Amino acid sequence: MHRNLEMPHSASVVTGIMQPTEQVPFLVSKNYGRRTTFRLVPLDKMFPKKVLGKSSYGGRYKKEGCFDIWPRFFFFSNPYGRANRKERDRRGKGGGGGRGGGGGGGGGYRDRVGGGSSGGGGGRNRSGWFKVTIPHGRKYDKKWLLTALQSICSLHIPAVQYHVDHNRVHFYVDDSSVVSALQKCSHKITDTDGYKVEVHVNPSAPPSFMLSDLKPEHLEHLKQCMAKRFDGSQQALDLNNILTDPDLVSQNIQVVLNRKTNMEAVIKIIEQNIPELTCLNLSNNRIHKLDELAELVTKVPNLKTLNLSHNELKSDRELDKLKGLKLVELWLTKNPLCDLFKDHASYIRSVTLLFLYLSQGQTQKDLLKLLYCRYYSIYDSGDRQPLLDAYHDGASLSLTTPYSTQNPSRSSLGEYHKDSRNLKRLKDSTIRFRLLKHTRLNVVAFLNELPKTQHDIASLNVDVNTYTNTLLSFTVSGVFKEVAVDGKSRESTMAFSRVFITVPAGSTGLCIVNDQLFIRMATTEEIRRAFVAPAPTPSSSPVPTLTAPQQEMLTAFSLKSGMNLEWSQKCLQDNEWDFNRAAQIFTQLKTEGKIPDVAFIK
Repeated sequence: MHRNLEMPHSASVVTGIMQPTEQVPFLVSKNYGRRTTFRLVPLDKMFPKKVLGKSSYGGRYKKEGCFDIWPRFFFFSNPYGRANRKERDRRGKGGGGGRGGGGGGGGGYRDRVGGGSSGGGGGRNRSGWFKVTIPHGRKYDKKWLLTALQSICSLHIPAVQYHVDHNRVHFYVDDSSVVSALQKCSHKITDTDGYKVEVHVNPSAPPSFMLSDLKPEHLEHLKQCMAKRFDGSQQALDLNNILTDPDLVSQNIQVVLNRKTNMEAVIKIIEQNIPELTCLNLSNNRIHKLDELAELVTKVPNLKTLNLSHNELKSDRELDKLKGLKLVELWLTKNPLCDLFKDHASYIRSVTLLFLYLSQGQTQKDLLKLLYCRYYSIYDSGDRQPLLDAYHDGASLSLTTPYSTQNPSRSSLGEYHKDSRNLKRLKDSTIRFRLLKHTRLNVVAFLNELPKTQHDIASLNVDVNTYTNTLLSFTVSGVFKEVAVDGKSRESTMAFSRVFITVPAGSTGLCIVNDQLFIRMATTEEIRRAFVAPAPTPSSSPVPTLTAPQQEMLTAFSLKSGMNLEWSQKCLQDNEWDFNRAAQIFTQLKTEGKIPDVAFIK
C-alpha cells in the first residue's frame, strides 16, 4: 500500500540526511487544486531494474531496485513536479529554508545557518547561537519582558545584544536549554492590552560584536571590571560568564573569551597586574580552544586552580596545551568532552594520565616517584606477595642480563642469568617463550623467587616513554644490592633498568601489564655513589618494620610535606598515623616557623 502525504500548496519538502545503506523510495507528486499529494513509491515499482544505473545524485544500483544514497540533502521545493533547480534549491534560496533554516522565509546557504524569519528553525545549527525575535516588542519594557519570559521558562535568560529594530525586539541566546524553553513560550504571555506575546526563535550566526576586537578605550573598563572580580585574600579571579557582566554591558562592551584577541587581552591584564594569581574561573564563556591559555604556564606560574566548566571543549587533547601548569584543581564539568567517557571513573583516569597529577597536586615527577617508591618499598620488604595488586591479570614479565662468555655460575648475576631471555644466549624460541612469565600470579611467584634486595632510593631515575588516555609507559633505573640471607653475605652492587607499561585501574590507579627487567653489574662510578647517604640496613631501619600501608603513607607524606623520611615518620607517629591530622599539624607548625631546617634535609 502506498503512503500519501498531503501538504499545503506552498509548502517545501526537505528530506533528512540519508544513511549510506538506506533504501530511498521515489517521491511522486500530483496536484489537486490547492493541495499537492506526495506518494512514496519504491523505485523498483517506477522503473525496471535494467534501466537503473548510476544515480545523478551519486546513488548506486541495488539488487532490490533502489538507489543506495550517500549522505546529502534533497530538496523538493517545486509543488508542480517540475525538474528540480539543483543549484537554487541546494543553496536554500527562495521558498525552502536552507540547512538548519525555518520554514517559509529565505533559506540559508547549505553549509551555513539558514532559515526564514518564521518557523522554529529545524536542522543543525553549527554556530550554536539563536536569534530571538519579539514582534511588536518595542512597546514592552525590557525588564518586564525578560521577567515574563523567565517566569514562563523557569530559567535565567542571558539576553545577549538586546536591541530594538523598528517595532521588533531582538536578542541572542546560546544555551540549548534556554532555546528549548523559549521555543515553547510563544502566545503564553498576555500583555496589558490583552494581546498574546509572540516569540520566534531561529538559528543564527553569532552576534556581530563577537566578530570584532576590543577597542583600546574598552581595555580600561575591562581592567576595572576584572579588579572588581578579583579576591586578593584568595588570589582568585572570577571571570564566570563575563560576556553578561553588567558593568561592561552598560558600556556596550562585550568580552568574548572564545576570541583570540579578547583572551589575549585578559591574560595580558593578569600578567601586568596580578601575576601571582592562584585561582582562575573561566566558566560559562563558550571556550572551545585553549591555545591562548598555554601562555599561563609562563605568565601565571603560581596558578593552582582552573575552572573551565560549562564551556565548549570537545576533545581532551585540548588539555595538552595546559600540561606545564602545576594544577591542584581542574574543573571540566558540562563540557562536551565529558560525554566521551563512559563513566566518571574513566573520565578521572584520562585526565589524571594526561596531566600526571594526583588530587593532592603532585607533579609528574612526584607522582611517578610515589608509584615506584611504593612498589620498591614492598619489593624490598621481604614479602613481595602484596605486589599482586600492582599487576594486571594478563600481565607478563621478562628478565634479561648481559651476554657473557664466562661461566655464569661464577658471576654475581648467576641467580638471574638462568632466567635471562637474552637473544644472544638463547636461540631456541621455545625456551625463550617458556622463560616469559605470564599472568600476575606467575609474575609475582617468580619475583618471590628472586634474591632479597635493598634498592638505593636516592639512585632511582624515571623517564616517561609515552602516555595516552589509556596507557602510561615509563622506565625506572638505579642500583641495588642483595640482602644477606641465612648468614650468607652478598656485597655485590648491581644496576637495573625496568620498563613498566601500565593501564588505568580503579578511579585513579594504574596496573602493570608489561614488566621488562634488565640487570647488570654496577660500574665503578655507580658503586662509588651508591648508598652514600647513611641508609640503615633493613634490620635496623624503622621503615621496613612498618606495614605496607604505613610505608605508602610515609612516602606520600614525605613527598607532600617536603620533609625527609625520619621527620615525616615522627609526625605521622605523633598523630597515630592519621594522615589528614598530621598534615594539618604540619601546616600549622610550618606557618609558625617551628619546624627546624634539618627536617627538610634529604
